Amino acid sequence: MASGDNHGRPFVIVDKTAAQVFVFHADGRLRGAAPVLVGFARGDDSAAGVGERALSAIRPDQRTTPAGRFVARFGRAKGERRVLWVDYVDAISLHPVVTANPTEHRLRRIRSSAPEDHRISYGCINVPARFYREVVLKAFARGSGVVYILPDTKSLEEVFPGLAVRPIAASQEPAEASGQTPSDFR
Repeated sequence: MASGDNHGRPFVIVDKTAAQVFVFHADGRLRGAAPVLVGFARGDDSAAGVGERALSAIRPDQRTTPAGRFVARFGRAKGERRVLWVDYVDAISLHPVVTANPTEHRLRRIRSSAPEDHRISYGCINVPARFYREVVLKAFARGSGVVYILPDTKSLEEVFPGLAVRPIAASQEPAEASGQTPSDFR
């Protein structure tokens, strides 16, 4: 919010490591949070050409949810489903949990408290259906917004080079009292 990077639009933060999504109003107020399912494989980049392949042609190690900043908007996907396209070229979208394959146990996985259980998708971000209807659809009703996907293998600085770690104000110096400096908190 301090940088104005969302340009007055609603925004989403996806924390792959914690398997959580946070949706914010354009002014930075939290609209809602929920658990998510993310890509099966750890990694912060999409495999080359993954968006052009059939799902059956995507190897397990290529099923990543890419990290970064994306301008997202609604559009149609296969089967005329309406999804929030995060990265259209690489076919990454945010949508309700897909339950077509019961052997994947996606509904059980999204309710699990263990983040590793949330690694199942081909790269898309799956959210509970009710959260999608009541939070995501409403947040992006007026058009585009920004989706920030936090990395799980790269550093924050590598994925978001403009991110600056601000030192703690002189009147709030608990870090220095413990022998650590503000630059230790990255």
